[in-house]
Amino acid sequence: MARGIPIIKRDDLIFAIKLLRRMRDPKTRFDEKEFMKSGRDYLYNYAEKNVGPLDPSRRAFLKGILIGIGAAAVLSAIPVISYLNQPEISLKQFPWVIIVDSSGNPIKASQIPVNDPEILLFEYPMQGDITFILNLGDENDNPIKVPPTTVVIPENGKTYTFPGGVGPNNSIVAFSAICQHLGCTPPEIHFYPPKYMKVGLPTPNFLPQVALQAAQQANAPGVIHCDCHGSTYDPYHGASVLTGPTVRPLPYVQLYWDSNTDYLYAIGMNLNAPTILGRTNDLSGYAYLSSYDESTGCPKMLLQSGQTPSNCYTELESAGNTYQ
Repeated sequence: MARGIPIIKRDDLIFAIKLLRRMRDPKTRFDEKEFMKSGRDYLYNYAEKNVGPLDPSRRAFLKGILIGIGAAAVLSAIPVISYLNQPEISLKQFPWVIIVDSSGNPIKASQIPVNDPEILLFEYPMQGDITFILNLGDENDNPIKVPPTTVVIPENGKTYTFPGGVGPNNSIVAFSAICQHLGCTPPEIHFYPPKYMKVGLPTPNFLPQVALQAAQQANAPGVIHCDCHGSTYDPYHGASVLTGPTVRPLPYVQLYWDSNTDYLYAIGMNLNAPTILGRTNDLSGYAYLSSYDESTGCPKMLLQSGQTPSNCYTELESAGNTYQ
């Protein structure tokens, strides 16, 4: 790092991208006149209302963009401003990408722990589109077959089909890790395994009674719950809505399991399902995956056992364990 020039953290860039999307959305249009009148307080309130809670570091990031003074600050802000104001880019079709670990080796489905409280994420179909991967099980941590199901969108009453789980036990699923209410991300939104579905656990393991009751009625052993505002989703039935304020299920990423190698691939999304929050289309965004091959578009591929991909992959990362 050059002296005096700060490095922009990836999480801050993703936050800023989401903020820009909300500013451009006609439903949540940023009021420039009010901003000129009230200054940073309006920006803070707007960001908190439309993107999610602001911790001190996130406020400092916004403040730095607003009041950066001096050559170093200006130099560091220019690429950020340029990045945030670039036009959306589009994919012609959903890429076929293999899920790998930090060393670039393909993840094996049989090695993903059942009911793992650790938050495991990959990006798809574009950079910043964080996605949960879950191996779902019962209260005894035995994998549960997740069948296809019809998912209702409370926002408009429309439906779509979730194809069910994949893997050796048809228990592995993938859903957007961006809450469909106001865009909160892990660790605020996370998976509650069956053993944490109890009354009276302390924060951050607290789950409201209404969420527990809704899960019981839906026969969901565990849930995805957003601690920001209380939205609850059923990952055992297509991440359908259990409790509001969200009116949109979590979009799912379609997975493919190669039984010959035990490898997992992300291969698409359902265009009849709600889009990732803040997006006009799941095929449009602001940055390709770093491994995306623009020359081929990452068509269907199956790797041989032991083969390491040089492109068309997405890395599985941990966002920590909220129960520790």
